[in-house]
Amino acid sequence: MENNEDTRVRFAPSPTGQLHVGSLRTALYNYLFAKKTGGKMLLRIEDTDQKRFVPGAVESLIKWLRWSGIAWDEGVFVDPEKIKNHKSEIVESKNYEGVLEAGNFGPYIQSERLDIYRKYAKQLVAEGKAYYCFCEPQRLEKMREDQTKNGKSPMYDRFCLTNLKEEEINENLKKECPHTIRLKIPRDEAVVFEDVIRGKVSFSTNTIDDQVILKSDGFPTYHLASVVDDYEMKISHVIRGEEWLPSTPKHVLLYRAFGWEVPMFAHLPLLLNTEKKKLSKRQGDVAVEDYVEKGYLKEALVNFVALLGWNPGKGKTQEIFSVEELIEEFELSKVHKAGAVFDLKKLDWINGQYIKKMSADKLYVQTLPFFERKEFFMKAPEECKNEEYLKKVLAIEQERLLKLSDVGEENKFFFNDIFVYDVGLLAWKDMGMDKVEENLKVAKNLLDGISGNDWTRESVAKILLEAAGENRGEFLWPLRVALTGEQRSPSPSDVAWVVGKEECLRRIDRALALMK
Repeated sequence: MENNEDTRVRFAPSPTGQLHVGSLRTALYNYLFAKKTGGKMLLRIEDTDQKRFVPGAVESLIKWLRWSGIAWDEGVFVDPEKIKNHKSEIVESKNYEGVLEAGNFGPYIQSERLDIYRKYAKQLVAEGKAYYCFCEPQRLEKMREDQTKNGKSPMYDRFCLTNLKEEEINENLKKECPHTIRLKIPRDEAVVFEDVIRGKVSFSTNTIDDQVILKSDGFPTYHLASVVDDYEMKISHVIRGEEWLPSTPKHVLLYRAFGWEVPMFAHLPLLLNTEKKKLSKRQGDVAVEDYVEKGYLKEALVNFVALLGWNPGKGKTQEIFSVEELIEEFELSKVHKAGAVFDLKKLDWINGQYIKKMSADKLYVQTLPFFERKEFFMKAPEECKNEEYLKKVLAIEQERLLKLSDVGEENKFFFNDIFVYDVGLLAWKDMGMDKVEENLKVAKNLLDGISGNDWTRESVAKILLEAAGENRGEFLWPLRVALTGEQRSPSPSDVAWVVGKEECLRRIDRALALMK
């Protein structure tokens, strides 16, 4: 794909809550496409639906987009450092304290562009392509009920278009009667457009309602605002979710009404749960911060989201990608049409791969907050909370750790020595208790003979394995239970290395005492 500086894409979320993983994917694909083509990406805030507005949502959206590593070129920002060298003028948002706007096509917040939308809506009325509608909500509701009863799809009946004369319209406007502006949809035509992902798409205008483009409160609907903004901001490619596909013919008709060139559309597949139903908040966590809270790494979540509906194709089996590799491989033509299943097991696996590659220092820093939320950790002796000790625990857990929040959960014996177990558990299969006692005493003497400097993971393992010989089960099983109280755990040599010589000997003595 050749670089094209005229390529301009946008991510345009509504500030109605947290950043959805589906929105993260949309933002990511826009970002990857812009980077791959040498184009620009902008962040626009679509806040015209004031009923759904959530205070603080704009700042939260920006925070989590930045956290993900997605960097846009213009639009809305909160960190002055990110745009201090921006080539355009930087202005403060009129509607959001602490929010900045940078770029040559602002404002980038729709609630700051109301006069622009009203101008364009009235232009369409003046050209006979749109009309005023004074119908009250009660009339519209009864109209829809009657249409539904008669087996018809609810659509506006064009009462105000066909029954109101110009004098009545002007009089109503003069009286400031509540009204909307509707687009006059042509009948018996086909709206055909090319979707980069889905190919040729066609809709009959007879199935399209005379949509409201300007609401009675003076705010535009999504349809008018997005089309006007995309035109004025010179957007070349509209990359968005499949749920907007039914609205696209309305947008194409708006472009035609204004006489503007239609951008390229690319509608991304739906995100589905494992039951093949649309991913929703009612069925589980869908916000990016929910997954961060659970201990998923940024790199893993971005990698996983990138694969929800896209893969490099051509028989490539690679599943772990850096952002640089994603940019290199990404093409809209490789995005699938079918819905993408949000498989948590796949996310866990990808997250585990990234955890395995982390340095000891980074893993310690990132897991410490998760340790500090756990009751067993907070109640543990102070010597079990220091950095050196935790790094040993993490060295044992790292290979199998899937989420940062899982730290310590399967190995609480590292933080608590008052575990309870049935003394019979010390025996391997049908071995007698005399043999159990003998093997524990041998193990104790061997461990006691290791000097402080030689107490390493490798040396402890070597000494115990050599002593076990071919009878590993009989020798190592009693030691495992003595040190952990569990049937399943890391190897007894690993546990011994972590808890240290003194604690190791004490736990063996406790097991021997239980046998008397």
